[in-house]
Amino acid sequence: MNRSQMISLLETHADQKWDVLVIGGGATGLGTALDAVTRGYSTILIEKSDFAGGTSSRSTKLVHGGVRYLAQGDVFLVMEALRERGRMLRNAPHISSNQEFIIPAYTWFDVILYTVGLKFYDILAGRLSLGKSYFISKKTVLERLPNIREKGLKGGIVYHDGQFDDSRMAISLARACAEKGGVVLNYFRVEELRKDVNGRITGVSVSDSVSGKNYEINACCIINATGVFADDILRLDNPLAHQIIKPSQGIHLVLDHSFLRGNSAIMIPKTEDGRVLFAIPWYGRVVTGTTDTPLENISENPVALDSEVEFILRTASLYMVKPPSKEDILSVFAGLRPLASDPYNPKSTKEISRRHKIIVSCSGLVTVTGGKWTTYRCMAEETIDRAIKEGLLNKSTCVTKNYLIGKPEDRITTGRLKIYGSGAGDIEKMMKDLPGSANNISGKFPYTFAEISWICRNEMPCTLEDMLSRRTRALLLDARESLEIAPAVAKIMAEEMRRDDAWVIDQVEKFAILVKNHLK
Repeated sequence: MNRSQMISLLETHADQKWDVLVIGGGATGLGTALDAVTRGYSTILIEKSDFAGGTSSRSTKLVHGGVRYLAQGDVFLVMEALRERGRMLRNAPHISSNQEFIIPAYTWFDVILYTVGLKFYDILAGRLSLGKSYFISKKTVLERLPNIREKGLKGGIVYHDGQFDDSRMAISLARACAEKGGVVLNYFRVEELRKDVNGRITGVSVSDSVSGKNYEINACCIINATGVFADDILRLDNPLAHQIIKPSQGIHLVLDHSFLRGNSAIMIPKTEDGRVLFAIPWYGRVVTGTTDTPLENISENPVALDSEVEFILRTASLYMVKPPSKEDILSVFAGLRPLASDPYNPKSTKEISRRHKIIVSCSGLVTVTGGKWTTYRCMAEETIDRAIKEGLLNKSTCVTKNYLIGKPEDRITTGRLKIYGSGAGDIEKMMKDLPGSANNISGKFPYTFAEISWICRNEMPCTLEDMLSRRTRALLLDARESLEIAPAVAKIMAEEMRRDDAWVIDQVEKFAILVKNHLK
């Protein structure tokens, strides 16, 4: 997957009318593009920043059914998510895995409540279950979670959910789409929706933020999958369109593994704001979160509020023998949930259903929003099915329920490099053939110089942020250390991408500003 090749395909087919044009390169957009191209539709996707540049790279890193939705009575949502959870782990085994969770119980009532609730969770998962839930004694809880508070502990309930690397999943979807003949382009911004005399959308005018060139793209079906920015596209279509997005911010703190000291994750089902709190092992660190803060204004780079950071630290300290403090935070990241609300019936963000919504405008614009990473595939399927129902596309059957994300050899790739799928072998060969390329870029990160070079050639990074935040996860794992390695990584990127010294300086300066938002 090479950006120059993607642009060349766009220019070669300048007069083509694409079947499907997807606006938005996050989970929903990439999933929709893959669904479309695997049905046989000519497909192009454009993203104004980087793939998964927003919410889709800032999740809790879980592929889950949503235990807390059971308490809200949304059984259908849980069933759908559990079904999709099983499919993602089966279809993308190089990026996702089974994770054990423990709910520590401090009253016998909680023991009964969570044991019964999670048995129901198991039943809903059916044949796609990742493992049965069961009660464990206080002693066993302390063995698996050495940092958990012992006073009052009665025992714990074990259950299983999925875990994954969100931005690596996004890149895998983009590569899978390209391998099937689709065109995926990052840093392409929609400037205008073009319409015929009847007001029906026929295409878009876009600009390449890297080169500054402008393009006209024609398509039969145009899909707005821009997440929290869906209203912006809707207003391009109709300046009087009602707002449908009610954004909510969720943040996560990344801590040293010593705050878990085990392989099991913690799920705290009761917090003062009504959400659950997770502490999850991830790439040798601990991801802790999340929050639910309604926002009026949104930005492409949301910043964690001090109150959100304090809430997570305060809640974690109630359950951890070694409580985390601000000085222990390796990185903070914030993401925005694109909650789809009814503009005529405003609700708090916690009351808004997490189910996705699909809207078809009078112009023929198809908008899909809401949902979460776990259900990205079925959201995509329903979106294309809706386009077919509206007469925008000829009928074709969805094949992604059992579609392997990547090539067959991805299933057998093992070790740390498996996140690159079939690229793992190329990286290993590079590490053997090129002196010094097997060296780590830092003593605190596992990434090698060979990985940086391979990513430049195959995964379309355009900025230092793309590389250190999403292709690798350095920024999220340790913000300070990511800044230390920034000059060396930028230099490798410049050599691979034919950029000059001024580009290196500019990228490091911009990255230094970004890092400040990941520190508290």
